[in-house]
Amino acid sequence: MKKLITILLLLFVIVLEAQDSDVFDRIQAIHNHGTTFYNVDGIDFSSQILNYSFNEKNLKKVYRKYKIKKNDLKIKDTTLRFQNYHVNNREEISPGSIQGNSYYFIENDNKQIEVFWFGSFDTPDVNFERKMINAIANKEIPEKCFNSLNTKKVNFAGRELKLGGNCNWMNVNNIQCPYYGQMNWSVHKTKESADKAIDTQFNITTSRRGGKVVSEQVVDVEFEGVPTKAKKVIYDFTGVKSLLAGISGGKTLTIYYVSEKVRGNYVSCVMSHWDNDEIRESGLPALLEEVMKIIEK
Repeated sequence: MKKLITILLLLFVIVLEAQDSDVFDRIQAIHNHGTTFYNVDGIDFSSQILNYSFNEKNLKKVYRKYKIKKNDLKIKDTTLRFQNYHVNNREEISPGSIQGNSYYFIENDNKQIEVFWFGSFDTPDVNFERKMINAIANKEIPEKCFNSLNTKKVNFAGRELKLGGNCNWMNVNNIQCPYYGQMNWSVHKTKESADKAIDTQFNITTSRRGGKVVSEQVVDVEFEGVPTKAKKVIYDFTGVKSLLAGISGGKTLTIYYVSEKVRGNYVSCVMSHWDNDEIRESGLPALLEEVMKIIEK
């Protein structure tokens, strides 16, 4: 009986370790000017080490930098092995879309202040946040999770895209190629999580001032070789002083929203192009052609 319990305990530990490592198959990250940005399951988060000792005076400086207000509640998370303060706040990104922000100000192993930020439109997952903080602090994030700032080669949800280096990172898992389109994506464990991510992006875009929806339909596409459906939306920016439209010179923006299972995980992906981008015979610009094909019926 004692031997059986030992075996069961070992199996339980193995299962937990498998669950822990599973998230590293979905995380993507990028280093940029001293801050590391991460994305997984539709959650954006970042870490930054500041050359300040962990004390009250320096923390006040850092709070100002991150727009933490004096009356924001600062709680010590006793489950973390570091000295720390944890702050939660919420902000309206667009009408009806509230983002929760979770900040951790910790004293790292080099006695410096390290700041972790987690942003999500879902209920904050404190266990996930603690797990990521420990993984980052202990340097446990695998090298395979990191993309180079150079965009010659990009890891798109487990497949390498060769883009030639003429594109730009707008954020982690968010790439824009001048006149060839833009796309952002996240890798999820569940279909529900992927669906929620594209629904959130759709709601944010449609609720922002400037531009109007002139067309919305569901189209048949092949995404990463998988037949599926995409929500296709066209926004008209004619006569509107929009920063995005001003930079591109375009008048209408076409956006495709896709959520599908790819290579064992679920991927949420939002792809867009302006009317003055270089559209190919496929009806898509070059970047979008890399991952999607429109199925004509």
